[in-house]
Parts: sequence; C-alpha cells; structure tokens
Amino acid sequence: MTSSSYSALATAVTNAHKISLEGLFAEDASRPEHFSFEAAGLFFDFSKLHVTRAVLDAGVALASDMDFDAARRALFSGAIVNTTESRPAIHAALRGAGDSLLTDTALAEEVKAAGAALKAFAAAFAAGEIKTPDDEAYTSLIHLGIGGSALGPEMLVEVFGSLGLPKAIDAHVVSNIDASALVPVLDRCDPERTLVVLASKSFSTVETLTNAATVEAWMADAGVEQIRARMVAVTAAPQKARDFGLPDAQILAFPESVGGRYSVWSAVSVPAVLAYGYDAFAAFFDGAAAMDTHFKDTAPSGNIPFMAALMDLAYANALKADSRATFAYDDRLALLPAYLQQLETESNGKHVTASGAPLDLISSPVVWGGVGTDAQHAVFQLLHQGSHLVPTEFIAASKPGHPHGNHHQLLLSNCLAQSAALMRGRSVEQAAELLGTTPSDPVAIAKSFPGNRPSTTILMDRLTPSALGALLAFYEHRVFALGVLLGINPYDQMGVELGKEMAKGLEAYLAPDPPAPSQALDASTRALLKKIQGAA
Repeated sequence: MTSSSYSALATAVTNAHKISLEGLFAEDASRPEHFSFEAAGLFFDFSKLHVTRAVLDAGVALASDMDFDAARRALFSGAIVNTTESRPAIHAALRGAGDSLLTDTALAEEVKAAGAALKAFAAAFAAGEIKTPDDEAYTSLIHLGIGGSALGPEMLVEVFGSLGLPKAIDAHVVSNIDASALVPVLDRCDPERTLVVLASKSFSTVETLTNAATVEAWMADAGVEQIRARMVAVTAAPQKARDFGLPDAQILAFPESVGGRYSVWSAVSVPAVLAYGYDAFAAFFDGAAAMDTHFKDTAPSGNIPFMAALMDLAYANALKADSRATFAYDDRLALLPAYLQQLETESNGKHVTASGAPLDLISSPVVWGGVGTDAQHAVFQLLHQGSHLVPTEFIAASKPGHPHGNHHQLLLSNCLAQSAALMRGRSVEQAAELLGTTPSDPVAIAKSFPGNRPSTTILMDRLTPSALGALLAFYEHRVFALGVLLGINPYDQMGVELGKEMAKGLEAYLAPDPPAPSQALDASTRALLKKIQGAA
C-alpha cells in the first residue's frame, strides 16, 4: 500500500515505539483517559499500545482513503460485501441490530423468520412438546458440527452453564472427525433419549455427516427405532436436509449470507438455547446489538473496533509484529482463543485484495493465546524475554462468577501485573541491584527484561451473556475494519477448500486393501502413504 496516510501511520507507530511505552506515559500522564474507551458494558484500555494522536490521525486519513464509512454502511444495509461470492454479510442483522436497515425486504423477512423459528423451537422444547418418538423427554443432546458450527455453541454452553441457570438437557458438542472425540460422549448418553443436532451450513460437511452416521449406527446397535425422528438439522441448505430424510419441523434454517464463523447468532447455537433457555440467548444478542450500535454510529477516531484493527495493521506491517496473543483471565472463556483464531485468520488470511491484485501487506495477525494464569507458566517467558514482539490482549471480569473472592483477587492481580510488566520491563542495572551484584553478572543480564511490549486490557463487570455478546461483536467488527483497511474481502474462505479436495483423492489409499500410491502424487505423500499402509 503506497498511500501517504499509510506511510504516515507506519512512521507514527515506529516513532512511538522508539519513544517506548514508558516514555509515552512520561510525556502524557493522562494516556489512560485519552486512550481508554467504553461501549456495550465493556472497558478497553489501549493506553499500553503504541498509539498516539499522530497514529490516530493517520488512521482516520487511511479510513477516508479506503472509504471506510461507505463500507460500513454497506455492511449494515445488506449490500454485497462478499464480492467473490456476491453475498452480503448479515450476522449483525440476525441479532436485531440491523434487520431494519436491510434494503432487501425479502432478506429482512428471511432473517426475521429464521429468528422466529429458533425462538418457537426453544419455546416448544421448554414446554415439553419436543419429545422422543416414544413420548419421553430427551435427557441428552449431541451437537455435531465443525468450525463455526461448533466453536461458538460450545463456548455458549460453557458460559451459560456457569451462571447458575436451570439446565434442561445435557448438551455435548462434537466437531473432530477423530472418533476419539465422539466415543466418550456416546458413552455418557442414552441412545433412546438423545436428541442429535446436525449443524452444517452446506449440509455436506464431511466431518459432520461422518459423525452423524456413527451416531446413527450407535443408536441402531442399541435397538433404537425411528432414528432420524430424533435428529434436527441446522443449515442454510434446507433442501439437502429434506433429501437426508428430515421433515421441515426438524429443520432450523438460516440465511446463506451468514458466514459459518459468524453463525453463533443463528440456530447453530441451539444446544445452548435448549439447555439454558432462550432468555440467556436474547441477552447475548442484546450485548452484541449494543456493540453494533457503537461500531455503526461512532466516527473512526473514537471507534473501538476500528482502533483495534488499526493497531493490528500498524504492528504487523510497520513493526513486523504479525502475531497477537489473547489471554482470558476467566476459565469459562477457555475456548475464546480458538474461536478468535477461526474468526480472524479465516476471515483476513488473504494474499490478494478484493479486486484480485496481490496484497503487499501482512493481512491477518497470527492469533493465539490461552487462559490466565495457566499460560503464565508456559508462553509468557516468550512474551517477556523472547525476540518476538507480540501485542497481547488481557480479558477479565471485575467480579467473579463464584463465591471464592480470594481466588479472583489473585487472578486479577496477575492479569494487571502481567500487562504492567510487559510495558515496564527491568533493566540490567535494576536486576543487578536486586541481586546485589554488578550489571556484568550473567545472572543479572538473564533477569533483565526489555519491556516496551504492548498490551490491551478488556474489562467487563461480570461475565454474562450480554458481556460475551458484546465481546464477540467487537472482534467481528474488528475483523471487518481490518479487512477494509487492507482492501481485502473478509467474508470468503477459499483457502479452506484445497486441502478438502485433495483429501477426497487420498481416501482410497487409506481404505482396506488399498492400491499402491499413484505416481501423480508428490514423493513425500507417496512415502507417507506407504508407511501408513505398512502399519495397517
């Protein structure tokens, strides 16, 4: 990218890094006021990033260059933003923060119908109207999906289940085609009283349908009859679900314009809805809608998702810090890093612009992370003293979700200390003084920390469905804003397909009595196949 505003951004963030974070605070003791923002019940402290007024000014200019305002209007109006597939991206409309803005009346009605169908299904289940063919209540639910059809609902089940809500059914989410993930779940369920959810946007996902066939065989082996009467499909391809043998009453459809990694707002989250009630899901929507309003109506200079995206762009390209670590200081959010990996890298992991030109910038950051304080005893060594510069995010709730306040006190003290330590570091002289030795002492050198390492802290009052909804919506809009600044299409995922296509061609070589590997395969793959065949 050769625009003067991008050059100004790169210069501004490089200069800020040279000053250092502690230097920036020395220049402006009010940084926490100037670079902290609040929206949708969440508080964002960006003051420990290398953000300055010059950085923001360059970012606002870049937003103008890339026509950010028009792109944002297009997103919320339901215009085509996924240009390669000629689709809008309507996840915000699903949660009610944009259905009235959709210019396509038929699409708006489809959104409303999908939401109403899920709500009606949840009400029928809560009223005891959805039962086994033997007129018994379901005691277990097995949700089969992968990627966006599994990560989101599994996280909702975990969070909603921590809130003390009455549980109507034991909900299990299985994604991996590795039967080692499925078998333990089957062992915990009664085949006669298990409701099976098949979640697949295309209703052709190999992993999901393979797991479904195994569940059917498990039921058949147990003598269960009318097996498919115990199944529900969640899909954007309802005709394929009908062809599978499911009636419309057992199909929860959602619009094709909802990307899989954004489908947590759809009937894909049915296991959490049935297990813990529709009210929790509605509160989840409300939090996201509040973040939608902030993102939709706030100028870039004070727009929280935009600012986060701007710093992602600046760190990756100006400072070559192309990795970002996220640590939830709340064990209930253990799945969040994996959720964000898919959301961000599948959306913005691109090498061409939306017009097909080569992208000359680093696109999505490499997103990774874990749970505090566990991660402190593993990867934080690299964050503090490694040769990588890794912008880090800390997510925490001010109040615990349990009665053990001393645990939460220790948890939060670690969270705050880590971000402060990343910024401050420790000089060799300070380490020597601490040890009572000299700066030339190898131990003093080993105990020094460079500091000047950036971090963001995101605080919520409590982890609630509303707070989780706002948090996920923040990350979604951050993805969109970065996509606009890069000039890429965040809503296709063509890179997912090549490996799938090649896998189909290899299946025959891994079946019983396989043929010899074809010479058309590369030498490494042939050798690996021979090794596996020899072990069979």
